[in-house]
Amino acid sequence: MQSPGRKISIIGAGAVGTSIAYAALIRGVARTVALMDINADKVLAEVLDLSHGLEFVPRAEVIGSSDPAVCADSDVVIFTAGAKQRPGQTRLELAEATIELVRTALPPIVEVAPAARYVMVTNPVDVITYAAGKITGLPRNQLFGSGTVLDSSRLRFLVSEHCGVAVQNVHAYIAGEHGDSEIPLWSSASIGGVPLLDWEPLDGGRLLDAAARATIKQEVVQAAYRIIEGKGATNYAIGLATARIAEAIVNNEHRVLPVSSLIEEDFHGISDVCLSLPTLVDAAGAGPRLPIAMSADELAGLRRSADTLKEMQARFGL
Repeated sequence: MQSPGRKISIIGAGAVGTSIAYAALIRGVARTVALMDINADKVLAEVLDLSHGLEFVPRAEVIGSSDPAVCADSDVVIFTAGAKQRPGQTRLELAEATIELVRTALPPIVEVAPAARYVMVTNPVDVITYAAGKITGLPRNQLFGSGTVLDSSRLRFLVSEHCGVAVQNVHAYIAGEHGDSEIPLWSSASIGGVPLLDWEPLDGGRLLDAAARATIKQEVVQAAYRIIEGKGATNYAIGLATARIAEAIVNNEHRVLPVSSLIEEDFHGISDVCLSLPTLVDAAGAGPRLPIAMSADELAGLRRSADTLKEMQARFGL
C-alpha cells in the first residue's frame, strides 16, 4: 500500500535516475519515490537497495516496476530514460532514437499521471523537452526541462572558488542551451549583493576580470566532458539539481531556477524553442520568466544559442 502524501516518479533506473532517487530520499522530497524502467530486474534491485537505507532518511517508501501504472497519481514525473548508443551510431542518430523512445514511453505515463508536473532530464534536454511537448500536448508550465540548473551550479561553484567565498553567496545563471552554446549572464550576477562585475578581491580571492570569466565559462561548458571522460557519466550533481527542482514543485516554493521551457511569445526575437532562463518554479510548474537584465553581448549570445537549438529541432523534423 502506498504511503499518503507527495509522490515523485523517475523514468529510467540508470545512473542519473537512481542518483535523483537517492538525493530525493535524503532531502525528504516525497513520501513515495517510484522508479520505472523497462529492465524489470534492474529496477527491482534498485528499489531493494534504496529501501534498505530508509531507516536513515525522512519517512518514505520506494516502489518500482516496468509498468507505467507505477507512476499513477504522481505529483512530479522525472524523465531520465534515453536510447542506448549502438556501435557506429552518431550522436545525431542517438538523439533521434531518444525522441522515438519518448514518443513511445511518455504518453502511457501521462495517461496514468495526467496532473503531474513533468521534468525532462534526458539529453539533449532542450530538444527532448521540445519534442515531448509536441508529443504530449502538455503546456509549458506542466512539462519543462532541467535546463541549465546544473550548469548554473557549476558556474557558481567556480566563481566561489575563484573569489574565495561560499558558493551559497554567489548568484549567477547560465542561460540558453544546456550545451556548448550556453551563456553565463555576468551582467546580472552578484556575490553577497555586490554586482559581480564590480567585485574587488578579498583576502585569498582573485580578480574576476574578463580573462578569468572566459576561463570559467569554458570550464562550465567542458565540465560534463571531463567527468564523462574520467568516469563514464555525470550523475551526482544532476541528481541533486533535479531533486531540488522537484522539491520546489512539491513544496510550492516559488523558487527561481533556470529551467528549460517553451518560449511561446516573442522574447527579444526568440520564439518556438525550449531554452533556459531564470524562471519561477512552484506547484504549477514552470511559471513566469524573470525580466532579467542582459547586456547586448549576452542577448546576442542567447539568440545564437536559440538558433543552434532551432537547427537541431529542424534536423529532427520538429
